[in-house]
Amino acid sequence: MSALLAYNGPNPGGLYTDPVGHWVIVVVAMLVLLLVLVTVTAYVVFLERVLIGRFQRRPGPNRVGPYGLLQSAVDGVKLLTKESFMPSGVDRFTYLLAPAIAVLAALLTWSVVPFGIWYGFYNWIANVNIGILVIFAISAMNVYAIMLGGYSSNSKYSLLGGLRSAAQLISYEMALGLSLVPTFIIVGSLRLVDIANYAVHVGPLQLPLLVLTPIGFVIYLLAAVAETNRAPFDLPEAEQELVGGFHTEYSGFKFAMFYLAEYMNIVSVSAVASILFLGGWQGPLLPPVFWFLLKVLLFLFFYIWIRSTLPRLRYDSLMKLGWKLLLPLAIANVIVTALVVVWTG
Repeated sequence: MSALLAYNGPNPGGLYTDPVGHWVIVVVAMLVLLLVLVTVTAYVVFLERVLIGRFQRRPGPNRVGPYGLLQSAVDGVKLLTKESFMPSGVDRFTYLLAPAIAVLAALLTWSVVPFGIWYGFYNWIANVNIGILVIFAISAMNVYAIMLGGYSSNSKYSLLGGLRSAAQLISYEMALGLSLVPTFIIVGSLRLVDIANYAVHVGPLQLPLLVLTPIGFVIYLLAAVAETNRAPFDLPEAEQELVGGFHTEYSGFKFAMFYLAEYMNIVSVSAVASILFLGGWQGPLLPPVFWFLLKVLLFLFFYIWIRSTLPRLRYDSLMKLGWKLLLPLAIANVIVTALVVVWTG
């Protein structure tokens, strides 16, 4: 594990050799990252409410603070101060553990995500050679949070939401993973930094990996939306059918943790997509972090756009899309990419 600023030079292990100083820097970096992530997540919620308001030809939040910018802060305070009840008959330990797992998984994903480079220094907390596999392993913990929350709530609606989430994860996790295999084959590395630095040269132009893996990109987008339980794949919640699904019996701070984890996962998926397909922080003239944020915002806009545009799928249609279309297409994409790479040397 390297420190927050890992030097990209002869000493890839990092600049810090003092164990105590190293861990102090790592802890400080994690606290700063936590503060930034919570703030960014709050304003992603605000952005979603504003954009959906525009899509539906209504103002959206515009009362609290200038242009409504303090609305997210007020909503956060409201959630934290609301009464937090616990229904009778719940499995108390599991009921309280579920939202904690959701937030922990959402936060740990960012420990291996590089989000920029400044004067030869990459910005991350942990530098591992299999960063994308770490992200997959951590993100898979989210389904445990949903299943445990649904099971422990002593509610039929919550239990159905948890079971739906498990089935949805199995259906789309394989397509999500296979959609990225062509990228790994082309780059020859699982390190997110190597993938972000990889460029496709077309004459004088340097293009991102998207031009070589458009099918994988589309599969990733669809599977990622389903993985994060967002519309039109929000079957585990489905208010019209399951009231609120797995978090029906949660309120106050516990509900806020589930809510926070969902939007953190959206930001994480968007950040990983920008690194894997759009070159991450690569871009001309402007600072690298600016390009990274701009690309992440594009994916966030896509999330919000499809939520306000597409109706929720029926459950059988959701399963058919995952098993009969995305998974076979992802496997075919891997085979074709491997053959082309071998043929072209």
